[in-house]
Amino acid sequence: MHPSDKAIASFRFDEVIVPAHPGVINSPSLAKPLHMLPVGGKASWSVQFDELPKLILRMTLADGTVGLGEFYRDHEWPRIEAICANLLGQSILDLPLQDLPLPLCREYDGFECAIWDAYAKSLGVPLHRLLGGVIRDRVHVSAWSSHRTQDEVGPWVRRYADQGYAVIKFKCDLEDDVAGWCAHIREHAPGMKVIFDPNQRWENSGNARPIIRELEKIGNVLLLEDPLPRWMLLDFAELRRFSSIPIVLHVSLPYVYQGQRPYDAINAIAHHAADGFNFNGGLAKFQALDHIATTAGLYCWHGSEVDLGILEAMYVHQSAAARSCVWPGDIFGRMIRSHDLLATPLTFEPPHVRIPADGPGLGVRPDEEAITRFRVAERVIS
Repeated sequence: MHPSDKAIASFRFDEVIVPAHPGVINSPSLAKPLHMLPVGGKASWSVQFDELPKLILRMTLADGTVGLGEFYRDHEWPRIEAICANLLGQSILDLPLQDLPLPLCREYDGFECAIWDAYAKSLGVPLHRLLGGVIRDRVHVSAWSSHRTQDEVGPWVRRYADQGYAVIKFKCDLEDDVAGWCAHIREHAPGMKVIFDPNQRWENSGNARPIIRELEKIGNVLLLEDPLPRWMLLDFAELRRFSSIPIVLHVSLPYVYQGQRPYDAINAIAHHAADGFNFNGGLAKFQALDHIATTAGLYCWHGSEVDLGILEAMYVHQSAAARSCVWPGDIFGRMIRSHDLLATPLTFEPPHVRIPADGPGLGVRPDEEAITRFRVAERVIS
């Protein structure tokens, strides 16, 4: 390969809004927006995630190689334009993959995905080879729901159990009777395990302890993620000693404006504050987080923002190559979104998903008709 052949020639962005299937986020009677970050003039928790746009990126090299990327929901065009201006003309062979010359921002991982995909395609290898190769040939995944009513939750979970899923993850807050949910789940789907993610909204240990005791009695909770505000590491440590349910810390590097960083995992380990982790992040940084957890003898899973197919393909490669990635991952966008924008969807064999292998790199191809259908804007920068 000659460096000039691998110079970045252009970026094509398709801005899409892909809604969720009706009724799959919350029970119809519940209005629970899930996007944690502020959007424009609106506060956190004010916008449902599927109302926000995403970007699909096709990055073309001088030799015609196309790297695919997908950005997290919501984005800032001025920053994207500035990053493109910085990258145009640079050879991907000259870029340090583990530390790309990009600003620390939510848009980082979308560009990183496209650069790594193009690099792996240039070598003719699957993306996971750049991460050292696979530890496992398929990845354990969970089902997912946001908030549900008591009369709906049992039959709703039974649907996923009948498909072969062994774990379902729920969003919840202090308004939810999660012990009641678990009792209904035990009745309708015996053997199904539950992960609860309050997104820090149980607020303090005084609220959390009685809830945990009720959940312990029922016995079907696998993990409890971020029950308290993340700065309360001493309280996390106390809950670990109090609870037989493993306590998990979510380290979400795309939440850069909330100050989440890789060292949060080290800090949690030093304070005995977590039994394991939910890690969100791009390719290089997720691997660094996996190495931290592996060295500490702890488990993790790969988180998500209920994404589309390109990012989920990246998550599968990452999870398959990560030794600590044992718990079921948040790779369930296709069951929630009305399309994943892939020509050939990821192969789910509940409770697993196969590594995509439709060619080198990410191993997926975009569905052009679907992108056109859901596109709200497009832009080419060259």
